Amino acid sequence: QVQLVESGGGLVQAGGSLRLSCAASGRAFNNYNMGWFRQAPGKEREFVAGISRFGSSTNYADSVKGRFTISRDTSTNTVYLQMNGLQSEDTAVYYCARDFRPFRPSIVTTGSEYDYWGQGTQVTVSS
Repeated sequence: QVQLVESGGGLVQAGGSLRLSCAASGRAFNNYNMGWFRQAPGKEREFVAGISRFGSSTNYADSVKGRFTISRDTSTNTVYLQMNGLQSEDTAVYYCARDFRPFRPSIVTTGSEYDYWGQGTQVTVSS
């Protein structure tokens, strides 16, 4: 059974930083690409960042490029999202998720391509 547990959210002033963590349990963590998504109140869930199995490839939404960095530690089955230069528009619940297809060669950005999701962590940026 796969479980994803996010942590690291909180309240931060505009321009500040946070680092989110996603601890994964279950087998074969390194067989899957991982992603971060977010959902703001009244808005649809959107892709934020994705990372390949061993971290050699990453993909970012245009809105976070240059500010956010996704990484993973294969020894501890943890995925991170370092968020710098936070803006009020980044306020949302952030979720990590696992690509449903093992060994996929590319990082997908559609939520329906991910099968396991964490419970989410709230990020609030005050202006």
